[in-house]
Amino acid sequence: MKTLSVLLIALALPAHADPAAFEGTWLSGDGDGLIKLHVDGTELSAIILGSPNEDPDRPTTDIHNPDPALRDRLLIGINIFSAFRYDGNGAWSGGFIYDPNSGNTYRGKLKLKDSNTIKLRGYIGISLIGRTETWARQTPEP
Repeated sequence: MKTLSVLLIALALPAHADPAAFEGTWLSGDGDGLIKLHVDGTELSAIILGSPNEDPDRPTTDIHNPDPALRDRLLIGINIFSAFRYDGNGAWSGGFIYDPNSGNTYRGKLKLKDSNTIKLRGYIGISLIGRTETWARQTPEP
């Protein structure tokens, strides 16, 4: 009976409970951003790589940033995640997400739905006031 209980608990855990499962290049929920996720110890970063939708009218600098001193920095290469902590079971929470399209920063959490899909929730105050995006891995895992 004890072996059966251990087996049932193991089967209930997500297959990708390792923080490194988040690493890779992801397409943002709006289909306009290529984002590289990287785990370094207990930190999760999300670096803007570019966009699959080239548009000559697209801003190349952080023009919406609320800090005027940062409005001239290039968007490519900035980290849009900060302060996330790994909760286990394929989830990160307690962090902040910077949206360069609006210049706003939101609280955030994310969860690995499967090896090629992330559910990212950005919100103000409490998680009920926000929205969820689905990000797709760009080089699918087998």
